[in-house]
Amino acid sequence: MVRANEDYLKLPGSYLFSTVARKQREYAAAHPEAKIIRLSIGDVTQPLAPVIVEALHRAVDEMAQTETFRGYAPDLGYAFLRNTVAEHDYKARGCEISADEIFISDGAKGDCGNIQEIFAKECKVAVCDPVYPVYVDTNVMAGRAGNYDAQSGTWSEVIYMPCTAEYGFAPQLPKEVPDIIYLCFPNNPTGATITKEQLQAWVDYANQNGAVIIYDAAYEAYISEEDVPHSIYECEGARECAIEIRSFSKNAGFTGVRLGYTVIPKGLKADGTELHGLWARRHGTKYNGAPYIVQRAGEAVYTAEGQAQLKEQVAYYMKNAAYIRQGLAEAGYTVSGGVNAPYIWLQTPEGMSSWDFFDRLLEKANVVGTPGSGFGPSGEHYFRLTAFGRYEDTVEAIRRIREM
Repeated sequence: MVRANEDYLKLPGSYLFSTVARKQREYAAAHPEAKIIRLSIGDVTQPLAPVIVEALHRAVDEMAQTETFRGYAPDLGYAFLRNTVAEHDYKARGCEISADEIFISDGAKGDCGNIQEIFAKECKVAVCDPVYPVYVDTNVMAGRAGNYDAQSGTWSEVIYMPCTAEYGFAPQLPKEVPDIIYLCFPNNPTGATITKEQLQAWVDYANQNGAVIIYDAAYEAYISEEDVPHSIYECEGARECAIEIRSFSKNAGFTGVRLGYTVIPKGLKADGTELHGLWARRHGTKYNGAPYIVQRAGEAVYTAEGQAQLKEQVAYYMKNAAYIRQGLAEAGYTVSGGVNAPYIWLQTPEGMSSWDFFDRLLEKANVVGTPGSGFGPSGEHYFRLTAFGRYEDTVEAIRRIREM
């Protein structure tokens, strides 16, 4: 008799953003007159930059000709994109990463969820708290998280690293030594960052304890402060302990186009086994590559025109972030983030729970955000707003919130 995967059955409720979307739909159906503004999911709103659109058109024309038509992409991705990524994202910053250590994919979310497959089920995982839910949920699906405690909102076999206001919402080195450490900076959901010196401490810790860091750098394009590293490979020894995952979604607006990549240096080992080869095997078996036209669009991101146009887009979203941060602070809210990241992390007023504040914001201001508790127990009494909306909507949302 066929049976369902019991590890999937352990997951409580639905995915965080699915729950947020459902509650929004239900409210909209009951109040059709309401003009709801979404500052919840981290989805971009600006159209693709002109240079990217031009690259897409050229690539589509190539696909219409016998001489230039492409079928399946190479396992790791096309060389033209991997070489460009290696040059601009790594060599330009003094990082020793080669093109054949870069695996092109259809986005960072899938890679963040799938990377755990190359590690033993017995590996102990450490996550920041609050945390991007994909890191935890996919380890639950893999049977690595143990049992769920509904009262505490934690899993028995996961090491939680609380990120509190006391430490600028950055994690401290865990006392219990993990095998796999998930880090995301600039951080989702808190918008926090750490300095290069702080990140070096994590690299040193991982190397001393035989751990692997999975470093999510999806928001590096939003970094504005000098001492915040764009890549973990800026740190000495990171090649021996770190996997880095990046996305084109937030720096180039590819949320609907889908493109990302993962870096696994050759020589990075787990119990004597090179992880590069394992990921290559997984990639080749389960994935047929990002489309040619999308990879050509990704290449256009790194042109001089592309960099200039995308700098304007990032500035647009960070203008929203500054407006949200200032407006909420003036209204008496305690806020952080919004400086090196497009997320604002605010403390709920009057000790309200995160979901109670969600309901209040939706009902009183017709604004949708994301409850902090959905990111983990340390996110309770906090709330995330995104700067990825239209500027006019952002201004209107803050006006409504201030008048609640």
